[in-house]
Amino acid sequence: MRKKNKKTIAIKGITYILLILLTLFIIIPLVWMMISGFKSNGDLFTNSFGLPKEWLFSNYILAWKVGIGRYLLNSVFVTFVSVALTVIISALAAFALTNNRLYFKGRNAVFIFILAGLMLAPQVSVVPLYKMLNRMHLYNTYWAMILPYTAFRIAFTVMLMRAYFLGLPASLDEAAYIDGCTSFGVFSKIIMPLCKPILASSALMSAMYCWNEFMMAMIFTSNDKIRTIPTGLMNLTGTLRTEWGTLIAGLAISALPIIIVFIIFQKQFVRGIAAGSVKG
Repeated sequence: MRKKNKKTIAIKGITYILLILLTLFIIIPLVWMMISGFKSNGDLFTNSFGLPKEWLFSNYILAWKVGIGRYLLNSVFVTFVSVALTVIISALAAFALTNNRLYFKGRNAVFIFILAGLMLAPQVSVVPLYKMLNRMHLYNTYWAMILPYTAFRIAFTVMLMRAYFLGLPASLDEAAYIDGCTSFGVFSKIIMPLCKPILASSALMSAMYCWNEFMMAMIFTSNDKIRTIPTGLMNLTGTLRTEWGTLIAGLAISALPIIIVFIIFQKQFVRGIAAGSVKG
């Protein structure tokens, strides 16, 4: 018994040490970026890892004025609409694929067809998407980013939600139907309130994808007024030239919203992923 206890303690100790190291690898670059945004060029090169000799709040103000503010608002809008569409469509699809009252022949085949979307790399579809968006007169609009982002996230989100829905008690649905509730009523009044963790997880993972996506945002847009954070930061490197402190401040501003969202919803994110990955 003592040997087993010692082994268990040793394994836990090693696990905690690895997790602490992983946390430091993630946090230290973020902290460095936030602090370096307050430095001048000279201070950044001569005192790279120390605190600023003079805290230049003007770097953040200048980064906002030269375009980060506009790019940030564009990213917020594109990400919000894309995530909302992804979560709503995926939740409806997952409900139809799991609810017994909505059973139809070939339901598993439909699910496999949806999962096949995970094998399609976005890079492969750039050319046909470009032609399609041009014909639909959506090129160089917000929808040129929103529609592809939504389409490429649905497969993964449906997979997560379906696994979570399968773990819900079927008696809840049956009781609601007996009381005269419609299928949409069961979905909106029973299923959705019970699925907040997986909804939060799906929304957060989709938001991270949309927020950081670069390739399609660069190819499907050319108007600087609708560019998002990733493509906007690329333009700032030419605008700011050697103003590295201001450029790093822009990077810090762009990373801050998604970090705040993750901190707020981290509990729901962990619960949803843990439940959705082991059920079904």
